[in-house]
Amino acid sequence: MSEIAVNFVSADGQRTVTAKATEGECLLTVAQIHDQPLEGTCEGQMACSTCHVIVDARDFDKLPEATEMEEDMLDLAAGARRTSRLACQITLTEALDGLTVRIPAESRNMQGL
Repeated sequence: MSEIAVNFVSADGQRTVTAKATEGECLLTVAQIHDQPLEGTCEGQMACSTCHVIVDARDFDKLPEATEMEEDMLDLAAGARRTSRLACQITLTEALDGLTVRIPAESRNMQGL
């Protein structure tokens, strides 16, 4: 399996954490392992939008299309944008090596409190 680099940009844009992941891992899991403020309340069951991330425009088209169910959850996400996705629905592949995502400013991680 290939090693994948993922760049997490903080909500204020001031910090970037580059995480190493393994092909096939879920972006939400990688984010949580690297102490990123993504709650993932529903544990990846697509019943919330607490793992909402904003994908860099250069990387957005590399992702498979969001399902209708994911789009419905994104409609509930605070600060959603055209390139918003749920981290629980992104499986890392070799094609996503170097993926950059921003943590939304509206993100609130209740697990970190």
